[in-house]
Amino acid sequence: MGNFAANEGLSIFVILVWLGINAFLFVHFYMAFLLERWFYTRVLLGHALSWARAPAACLNFNCMLILLPVCRNLLSFLRGTIQCCSRTAARQLDRNITFHKLVAYMIAFHTAVHIIAHLFNFEYFMDAQLNRNSSFLPFVLSEIGSGDNASFLNPIRTNDTSPTFVLFTTIAGVTGVVITLALILIITSSMEVIRRSYFEVFWYTHHLFVIFFIGLVFHGAGRIVRGQTLDSLKTNEPEECSSRFEEWGIDNGSTCAVPRFAGNPPQTWKWVLGPMILYVCERIVRFYRSNQKVVMHPSKTLELQMKRKGFHMEVGQYVFIQCPSVSRLEWHPFTLTSAPEEDYFSAHIRIVGDWTEALYEACAGDKTQPQDAWKLPKLAIDGPFGTASEDVFGYEVVMLVGAGIGVTPFASILKSVWYKRIQNNQDIYFYWLCPETQAFEWFADLLQSLEAQMTEKGVTDFLSYNIYLTRWKETEAAHFRVHHEAENDPITGLKQKTLYGKPNWDNEFGNVAAKHPGTKVGVFLCGPPQLGKSLEKQSLSHTEGDVKFIFNKENF
Repeated sequence: MGNFAANEGLSIFVILVWLGINAFLFVHFYMAFLLERWFYTRVLLGHALSWARAPAACLNFNCMLILLPVCRNLLSFLRGTIQCCSRTAARQLDRNITFHKLVAYMIAFHTAVHIIAHLFNFEYFMDAQLNRNSSFLPFVLSEIGSGDNASFLNPIRTNDTSPTFVLFTTIAGVTGVVITLALILIITSSMEVIRRSYFEVFWYTHHLFVIFFIGLVFHGAGRIVRGQTLDSLKTNEPEECSSRFEEWGIDNGSTCAVPRFAGNPPQTWKWVLGPMILYVCERIVRFYRSNQKVVMHPSKTLELQMKRKGFHMEVGQYVFIQCPSVSRLEWHPFTLTSAPEEDYFSAHIRIVGDWTEALYEACAGDKTQPQDAWKLPKLAIDGPFGTASEDVFGYEVVMLVGAGIGVTPFASILKSVWYKRIQNNQDIYFYWLCPETQAFEWFADLLQSLEAQMTEKGVTDFLSYNIYLTRWKETEAAHFRVHHEAENDPITGLKQKTLYGKPNWDNEFGNVAAKHPGTKVGVFLCGPPQLGKSLEKQSLSHTEGDVKFIFNKENF
């Protein structure tokens, strides 16, 4: 229970607060449209009025939040500010994309409720115009404002039209259609299968958020939903006058004047203006920083080494890289593999898609001869930004787990560990899982260098590392070893032999807990979601020896 509270307690609290605010806003605005001012509007629309307005309020709140988790510079600043006070609170900022998705789902849900309710509303408006009976209160209300058209209640002004015509000839209707289509495209293109297979589709359609927010701000400008004015309530009390509508406006001593109606002024801009300004500032900062010139030196695995010109970084941080000669709009995140103590910063890029393939060719990665620096493409860099790995030096004991190219954050950490010489007060357990031997190439060089320096300095025990070749069976490995007997591992060239198959995480966590009772163990993962679930489960279940495992996961 203690591990669960340490890992998930604050996240659950934040989600519950967010859900609570959504529930409060929904109930509050639902009840607000049951007040006397909206009595005559409810005569036309019934409870569909409240069912339309309540989710609209929740949409305002969630649209205010949706941009904040993607303001990377703001999050990086907040992370550095609160980290000194609460490491747990700082860790929540690493789940910004998860929260961004939750808010998006909530926006989609409330949009659906809002649209369905308004479809009913327009049918009710149309029915009130079609039933042209002067003894029918909804028809009488629909006829108000026919002369000057200033104090109308029913936006459908004649029975010769249709809800569809009104939908495409009013500000609310047109903007509603536009922002709904934009939202559908944004959400559908954000599905994992689209994002991973057709990243460009995801990237470009996500920029429809600009159209979405413009439409959102102007959506309420038409004031389609109208209620009785406060002055009119003094001369026409709905509870008393609704049953005497035949007497409205007759000068025979009647106390019931013709009611007058007006719409609420637009409110959405008050909710979203602040986040929109923050996001614009975010993009300005990105643009300013992206115009730095970068000198790059590619290698076979597309390792980019760049000069640190006014560039400050911490371990495990990442940057966004743009190559204008490949695409002027696309930015992609890559973890920094250099240590803060080095005089350059670097990133290793795996060639897995169209953009990385184009970058690989632009950097002449497919050519064997070295390229002159002036022939290499210019790169724009945005960052660096913080991740959970920044906390690695805050624990006495650390378990680092990398899968495939997910090992990149730990390159920076292991280098920095060596530079800082902190082996006397921190124990590090490093696990690297690779499906095939090709994935070992570039990182094995780093481990070989560390291993040699550890042997030279006589501190071979400060780092415990285990490398697993997950797609090889032990029988295949045994046959391989028979034919490649050597002091060093035949695959990695390390003194530490490669293990085959998948780790037994229950045993690994149990051994760490037994060796370090009464400590907090930081568990850091950069890898697939399935592995993350397995490690998180282990972190929560192992409590022997009063050990607390604190699970951290990289965002990409």
